[in-house]
Amino acid sequence: MNRHHPFSLQVRVYYEDTDAGGVVYHSNYVNFMERARTEWLRSFGFSNSGMMKELGTMFVVRALKVDYLKPAMLDDLLSITVQVKDIGRSRLTLLQSVQRDDVLLTEGEVHLVCVTADTFKPVSVPDVLRKQWS
Repeated sequence: MNRHHPFSLQVRVYYEDTDAGGVVYHSNYVNFMERARTEWLRSFGFSNSGMMKELGTMFVVRALKVDYLKPAMLDDLLSITVQVKDIGRSRLTLLQSVQRDDVLLTEGEVHLVCVTADTFKPVSVPDVLRKQWS
């Protein structure tokens, strides 16, 4: 997997994800995107806790922009994608989308910062990950 090929995670919409009308509540799209980022990181051999233990670093969200285009509904099977847009010294910009079949429902841009696990000070993205994403 490289930066030009998006990672995809399948997510089913459950009752708990929806409002009274069966429509996915807006904040749950952010939760779906977080799950996809977690599994995307795992696809490179690192869990969030493993990154903290082995590398002494972690990624934190600095900014998030989400555009809601169409609603997802109860029982929908969604594909949540993650793709690297840009890598800086300590910054990582990801593009994410939520789709049902080939219909784009939500898209977002997430700016992450790599920080030390103990002081939360910005540090360089670990080379072991940077090489896989460049």
